Amino acid sequence: MTESTTTPTFESIPVIDVASLSDAGGPTAECIEQLGRAAQDVGFLLLVNHGIGDDTFQAMHAATQEFFALPEEAKNAVYIGTSTNHRGYVPIGEEVFAGATPDLKEAFDLSYELPADHPAHVAGNPLLGPNQWPDVPGFRERVSAYYDEVFGLGRSLFAAFARYLELDPEVFLSRVTEPPAQLRLIHYPYNPDAVDRPGIGAHTDYEAITLLRPTAPGLEVMNGQGEWIEVPFREDALVVNIGDLLEVWTNGAFVATSHRVRKVSEERYSYPLFFTVDYDAVIEPMGHLGSADADYAPLHAGEHLFAQTAQSFAYLRRRVDAGELALPDGARPLYSLGRETSMVGG
Repeated sequence: MTESTTTPTFESIPVIDVASLSDAGGPTAECIEQLGRAAQDVGFLLLVNHGIGDDTFQAMHAATQEFFALPEEAKNAVYIGTSTNHRGYVPIGEEVFAGATPDLKEAFDLSYELPADHPAHVAGNPLLGPNQWPDVPGFRERVSAYYDEVFGLGRSLFAAFARYLELDPEVFLSRVTEPPAQLRLIHYPYNPDAVDRPGIGAHTDYEAITLLRPTAPGLEVMNGQGEWIEVPFREDALVVNIGDLLEVWTNGAFVATSHRVRKVSEERYSYPLFFTVDYDAVIEPMGHLGSADADYAPLHAGEHLFAQTAQSFAYLRRRVDAGELALPDGARPLYSLGRETSMVGG
């Protein structure tokens, strides 16, 4: 497989007003053009007037702070390793980047919620089913309200991207019915010893698009010259980036660009929603898009996501090593798609 073409050269991250995404008649032609050009030329964009209520965000943020302030025993009551479908608390040291030391953060992971008696969950699907919820008053309601709003925005973006590519939006949206679209509530504790190590943490995202709301600066994107470009921090903006799956699907017309979080000593929170397609969707590259030289193989969305996840979480790696779990046939190594360059990890 040819993973990608050359990473585009850019010096800044475009800021796009997407107020028209919620218009009854659909987004304006100007909005669609700006979104598509950013996905094509940069792979990262800042959305303003995105329609996610500040009250909704602040309520979710408060619930997250309440959870992470709990004693370790209470947080570990919903440890992700007690879930059969990868939902719950991720303690510091549980997650490891490819070729790197454990990242000094803790997280709470949830996803599109399905009932415990859903056939996919009963059959043992490793990513589908119910969420674990901590014993924090109102946590489930506050976090779910935020999830629903951002997930809806993801659908609107998917439709706009399709229109930019002159596709029927249902080409994308018909694959989004019960997807393992994960929301991560991430807490970086105060760390006075934080020191950057070049390349550590640099990656592309596995899914279709990521919609991120951070509480502090630190995100950087690599351009085609191997330079790290800072993503400006704006309290009113959502950061959106293209993931591996959408690069493959569009045959390289849209780009999954490598990025990292610069290590800083201050406490901060980060809230990415990894918007993706249904687990069993097989994504075929659309050959009439992108480069004629591109050579992407079809990708089973769920198996790719699970394989990447199983290689980066300690509890899943232990299960694989013990023979309790097996990686899907043809599982790719971590971060082997997307627009990496030889300078990443150097």
